[in-house]
Amino acid sequence: LFSIYSGILQEDIENNLKDKHGKYKTGYTVIAKNINAHTAMQLKSLAKKLHRLKVFQPITIRGSKVLYGLDIVEDGELRHFPLKDSMSPVLGYVKKAQDGKFKRSIGQKGIEKSYEKHMTSQENGYFQGKRDVIGTIIYDKNTQYKKRIDGMNVHLNIPLNVQRRVEKVADLMKKEIDAEEVIVGIMHSNTGKLLALSSSNRYNPSNIKQEDISSLVPKFTEYPHEAGSVLKPLTLSIALEKNLVTPGEIFPTYDGKMKIGKRTTITDDEKFKELSVTDIIVHSSNVGTSQIAWRLSGQEFRDGLLKFGIAKKSGIDLSRDLPGSLKKVKLLNHKLHRANTSYGYGMMITHAQLMKAYSTFNNNGIAVSPKLVNYIEDKDGTKNFLESITNEQQVISPKTASQVKKILKEVVSRGTGVKAQYPGLEIGGKTGTAHIAKGGKYTKEYHSSFYGFANDNKGNNYTIGVLVIKAKKFRHYFASLSAVPTFKKSVDVLVDLGYLVPSKVVPKIIKKVIDKKTIKKKRVIKKQSTKIKSKYKPRPRIKPKKPIDDFEDLF
Repeated sequence: LFSIYSGILQEDIENNLKDKHGKYKTGYTVIAKNINAHTAMQLKSLAKKLHRLKVFQPITIRGSKVLYGLDIVEDGELRHFPLKDSMSPVLGYVKKAQDGKFKRSIGQKGIEKSYEKHMTSQENGYFQGKRDVIGTIIYDKNTQYKKRIDGMNVHLNIPLNVQRRVEKVADLMKKEIDAEEVIVGIMHSNTGKLLALSSSNRYNPSNIKQEDISSLVPKFTEYPHEAGSVLKPLTLSIALEKNLVTPGEIFPTYDGKMKIGKRTTITDDEKFKELSVTDIIVHSSNVGTSQIAWRLSGQEFRDGLLKFGIAKKSGIDLSRDLPGSLKKVKLLNHKLHRANTSYGYGMMITHAQLMKAYSTFNNNGIAVSPKLVNYIEDKDGTKNFLESITNEQQVISPKTASQVKKILKEVVSRGTGVKAQYPGLEIGGKTGTAHIAKGGKYTKEYHSSFYGFANDNKGNNYTIGVLVIKAKKFRHYFASLSAVPTFKKSVDVLVDLGYLVPSKVVPKIIKKVIDKKTIKKKRVIKKQSTKIKSKYKPRPRIKPKKPIDDFEDLF
């Protein structure tokens, strides 16, 4: 009968009633766990019928008769994750916590923890009264009813199709370049609403294994690292805002080597005697960026970076939002420390902070915090919109934002980010490849990154950030060979799903209409020039240099 009412196989029930020696257990025995509400109702009905038929017999314990029966007891909650590893580690996971005899699910990371107070049920409900022959409650004056208060539903900004596709991009690139992890974020530049926040290192919250432990921490906000060259546009923005430089101003770059004091030399990968401010960013010159930073005082430089959100919480709605770190004014007043920080070393930043900072260049100088949750909804369908921890802030003027945006487009058209080009779309960004420090020393392991924007002429504007951790394939730790292709593939996803609409690129065709006399004259000129050239020894042909499309942006 238990098998019929529950749908559990008879042999499984019998095995649960026996010990390891095959003998029937005595006392209170658990026959089945994790049964649903419908089955529980059926089994309660069966228990009553078995009692009426006196199937259960009392036993004597210490002189007292005790009657055991069939009990159905709620002992805990179960959180169901139907998407398996998708959306992790953004969603987070839960652990069981004992609340008396009841086990509750407690959020540990991600949205599960940050929105736990909204999702947790507030109060249980119950019906108490007589039932008819088919088990329906009979409502009369003796019926007791208490309404339950459920937790709220959390609705995300992230469309599942975009998230899943971008996760596949991260998986593919991780395998292709043999990286430890690939992280991709895509958000609306004007609102901060996230379309994707994806990692190649995911796990199934319903079945966490030992090898998943390192993936439980969402690195979007809990992995501060040195930024590298992606910080250079921020340094330039602060100087432009103070009217201390102009995009066309020329700086000496000393063939890529500049000494500071007796022991320290700042170097570039490419040798230029001088560069304009624009080309300092396009060619990622540490020498040039240092000199731009020296136009600022330590206080001005630090205040400018703080305004961008460096060394502050990004405001993203995850359970833990680390602020990173920035040197104090006392150190930044020193030319070496100011130079070092200007190209992204000696400071710590998170992926979410850089996403927020780069939204400034695509949003008229206003920085927006990334937002995962759109609204929370109660059982009546009432929507509650929550404000982010940090409000939008005018970091730089629209003029400065426009100037830097134009330079970031130059980086893609002819600099280190050429592999991010997409016909019919407005693309800009900055590469960065930074050494990873361990034990106070820089190692031969790298963080590669590309942060920028992708816009169409329909009003769709997105800030996109890519962070690649420890790419091991030969030379692919350079951002131009790892982070930039990941960015491009993410843009492909947005185009495929209709979030970006490239404009049609029409090739220019110039038609020349010439008469027969013109053709005849050209032939005569060609003959004469051939005779003249034959008298002289031809010059050796010099092959044109190939354009640099994967410049090694090490710093």
